[in-house]
Formats: sequence, structure tokens, C-alpha cells
Amino acid sequence: MLLSKMAAEGGGKEMNEIKTQFTTREGLYKLLSHSEYSRPNRVPFNSQGSNPVRVSFVNVNDQSGNGDRLCFNVGRELYFYIYKGVRKAADLSKPIDKRIYKGTQPTCHDFNHLTATAESVSLLVGFSAGQVQLIDPIKKETSKLFNEERLIDKSRVTCVKWVPGSESLFLVAHSSGNMYLYNVEHTCGTTAPHYQLLKQGESFAVHTCKSKSTRNPLLKWTVGEGALNEFAFSPDGKFLACVSQDGFLRVFNFDSVELHGTMKSYFGGLLCVCWSPDGKYIVTGGEDDLVTVWSFVDCRVIARGHGHKSWVSVVAFDPYTTSVEESDPMEFSGSDEDFQDLHFGRDRANSTQSRLSKRNSTDSRPVSVTYRFGSVGQDTQLCLWDLTEDILFPHQPLSRARTHTNVMNATSPPAGSGGTNPGSNGNSITTPGNSVPPPLPRSNSLPHSAVSNAGSKSSVMDGAIASGVSKFATLSLHDRKERHHEKDHKRNHSMGHISSKSSDKLNLVTKTKTDPAKTLGTPLCPRMEDVPLLEPLICKKIAHERLTVLIFLEDCIVTACQEGFICTWARPGKVSLGGLMLYCAEQMATMKAVNLPYFKVRS
Repeated sequence: MLLSKMAAEGGGKEMNEIKTQFTTREGLYKLLSHSEYSRPNRVPFNSQGSNPVRVSFVNVNDQSGNGDRLCFNVGRELYFYIYKGVRKAADLSKPIDKRIYKGTQPTCHDFNHLTATAESVSLLVGFSAGQVQLIDPIKKETSKLFNEERLIDKSRVTCVKWVPGSESLFLVAHSSGNMYLYNVEHTCGTTAPHYQLLKQGESFAVHTCKSKSTRNPLLKWTVGEGALNEFAFSPDGKFLACVSQDGFLRVFNFDSVELHGTMKSYFGGLLCVCWSPDGKYIVTGGEDDLVTVWSFVDCRVIARGHGHKSWVSVVAFDPYTTSVEESDPMEFSGSDEDFQDLHFGRDRANSTQSRLSKRNSTDSRPVSVTYRFGSVGQDTQLCLWDLTEDILFPHQPLSRARTHTNVMNATSPPAGSGGTNPGSNGNSITTPGNSVPPPLPRSNSLPHSAVSNAGSKSSVMDGAIASGVSKFATLSLHDRKERHHEKDHKRNHSMGHISSKSSDKLNLVTKTKTDPAKTLGTPLCPRMEDVPLLEPLICKKIAHERLTVLIFLEDCIVTACQEGFICTWARPGKVSLGGLMLYCAEQMATMKAVNLPYFKVRS
């Protein structure tokens, strides 16, 4: 009995051990202690009652080789550093900019990548009291403050993002349930805005700001029931995926404000969302402890992944290990250098996205596809997942170049479910980056969601409203250039402080509360045994506190936890022994100069 107890205690200790490295088929990923960012004193932050730590990156095209800049928030503090990557030690004593706020806390932030230079960057910061600030941490200037008097919305900003391809438009989501479109060139006004209905559909409504002169916000979105926890733009910027506290994923055409499709979580709210590099798949995570893979073309769940033991807080695709390989390598069109870049080089992410897009073309040559994505959660675990052909095309002959993945089926798909292909129902479906793609070749597709199609049908408006949407898209989104980037959030509660004769109509949104018991087992929310169940490639505990950040870079993976530590995990072969020795020498010299013993603060 004593031996079994000791063994059990030993196993529990091993399970609770913080991992500093893990191995995948590519090789060894290793945590770099010298490339850990935090507050200058490196003391863990007391995260009780604080907003999640978030991290934003931008490249300013600095010719010195240190072009990456890093911004993160911890409690009431906001830091802006030069990010030195995997080969150089972080210098926490010299932040480019540091700000401490009183009465409010930063909750989220986003750089404008289009306008970033070595001399100036535009950074949007959202706050817990509802304001949004536009700052330049290089020039150390504050350009503008939006919703300063909290007349637009008084609730916490859950996310703020620049509209892809735009130098002036950005979206802001609040915990009130509303999302707003702003233009940095316009003011917010000195009175609470009045709105008029622009478009309404199933569980969503969009309003314009009614004013004699153009003012912010340009649009007000109301989506679903409860908080809209995150939104993300498709890689081409044309579609917007939103996940809400009501457990629904909703995907919209952003310009026309048309509902493309919906999905329901297995349980509870959905907290995070991301797109595959080619825009064909969407992954969500949330309070059901699952990651769910949804096909944009088919508008249906194609797989679920179970590895987390608590809520999933972030999901993200890794474009640098996502791969597309043709079965006949001799048919590759391009130079040897292009082929090297596709698999190993600097532009692998862009090359992979380009190759993935070719998968949608009329070229029918056999192709092996492997999507890699990751997730982190409140259980302090990092999971990596592979989405391969046997999941994407379960009844298609496997190509010779197919790679292995850890995938298990909980049960075989129910008999009789293979006769319907939602991609061939006669409806024209537009795919990001492709005007008329062929439907995915599937023989076991589940019946298409009636709600997905009903959403778009029920949102058909009369000619005047439709032309109004088109006119708005032309006038307000004209400065959107090449679209490429992601976006965040939406929610729904109507603003009670709006005074307008038509306030009842403004706040009129179809709020059909869906009974979870009635959605379970339908195409909106298949049962666990009705779809393949993914097994994570790795599932490692990597922090003491809940994880809030997961970002895939070319040479590393960046994670962050609520203690305020931003960690760098070097990819296989991306860190040299010389770099580590140089770091150790620098640390020892620094400690000796101030007469301190050499020690590591964080174990």
C-alpha cells in the first residue's frame, strides 16, 4: 500500500513538472531562458482579478537585423521592447516604451503592419473601462483617444484589431456584446451616438451612426447571445469568423454583412478562433475543453480534438510546419530555390499559403496536405495537432507522400451519413481567395446545416437596404488594400443609454435562444461519435499559471502565461550553442559588475 502510494505521488509530481522541451517529428523544441520577456524586475505578477496578458508583434523593417518589436500588457502596465529572437538575450532593462495606467487596465492591442517603419508604428490599445488609445511607442506619443467619455460603450474592450489592408479602419469589441467599426481620421462626437438599422439577419444586426457629419463609430454590430469573445479575419480579409459566449461560431462576409455559416460548441461558450493559412478551415476552442475544426466550404464540423483538461484560451495555425506535397515532385513548377523555401526557407509561410491555394484550383494532381495548429489553455498545457488527409478526405485514396498523424476515431461515422455532400447542393459558395472553388471531395459528409443556409436566406433585405450596404462598403472600405491579417471580437447586448425615437427598432435583433439539447446531434453540433477525434501530437504543461498567448514565428513559438512571462521556444536547429554561451557570459559579467551572485530568479 505504501509503495503504491509513493508511486502515485511520484507520478503526480511528474505530471505537474513544468516542461522545458518537447519533441515532434521535426525535432526538438527547446525553451530559451535567455529569451524570456517580462517586466524588468522579472518578478511574477499577481494575476488575481487582472485581464489576460496579451502579446503583439510587428516588424519595422529595421536594416540592423533587429526589426521585430514586441508589445505586451501586464496588469496596469504596457511594455514595448525590441524582440531579439532566439539567438540574442533579452535586455529587460531597456524597454523602448513603458506605460502605467491609473483607473483602467490595458486588455488588448494590435499593430498596424501596413504603416510600421523604424521611425514610427501605430499601436491600438483597448482598456477595461471601454476606451481605445492610438499611440506610437517609438515616438512615445499618444495620437488619439476614442470613446474617451465612454459615450459609445462603457464596458471592457475585449479585442481591438486593424481591418486587414487598411491604414485607418479598425474594429473594437466590448463585453457589452457590441462591436464597432472606427476610422482614425474621424472624431467620436460629444454626445451619445444615434443609430439606424442597416441590416438584420438571424441572431445579428448592423447599424450605422445617424449624424449630419461623419463620426465614429461608422458601424455598430450586434451578434448572438452574450459576449463575443473573439473574431478573426480570413487570410484574404473578406470573411469574419466570430465566437461568442452563447457557444456559436458565426462566419460573415464582412463587406456585404451576409451570414455564411454557423456552428455550435459541444458545451459552454467558445473563447477563441483562427483560420487556416488558405482560409479553408476554422479552428475554435472554448469551455468544452475541445478544439473543433470546421470546414468553411462545407459549413460543417469535420473533427474535434481532446487533450486539454480545462478551457481552451487560444488556438493558432502554424504556417511554417503546415505542408503541401505533390505526389510527383517532378511536376513542381518553380526554381530549386523556391522549392527549398517551401520546405525550409525564409518565406515558407507565404509559399505554403500559395501552395494551399493551388489545392482549390482545377489541378487534380494528388496532393498530401498536413495542417499544423496549436492550442493553449487554462490547464497550463500546450497542445500541438496535425490535421491530415485521412481526416480531410477520409474516403479519398491516400497519396504516396502522405505524412503520419496521431489521429483516432472514437467510433466510425454512423451508417447512412455518407450519402449527402453539402458542397454539391446546387448553391454557389464563395471561398476566401477563390471565386468558384470545387467542393471538397467527400463521401461521408454530414448533412449541411439548415441554419447555415437559413442565416443567409433570412438576411436578404429589400433593394434599398442592400444598395445601402453596397454603398457603405464602397465609401468606407475604399482604402482597404491587399487584405491579409486577422481580427477579433463581437457581442450583442444593445446599448441602453441610446436615446432615439426608433430605439426599439435599433435594438431589435433576432434572439432565438437555442436549446443545447436540441442542437446536440444535429449538423450544428455533431455528437462526439459522429466526427473523428484528434489526438494531440504533444500535450505538455509549460507554465504555472493559465496560458493566454500562442504565436508561431519562423524560428520559434512564443507563449505567455498570466504570471507575465513571455517565453520563446526555439524550433529544431534554430538555436546555436555559441549563442547560449554568449548569453551566459553576458549574464555572469552583469552579475559580477553589481556584486551579485549568479542565479536564476525563476526556477
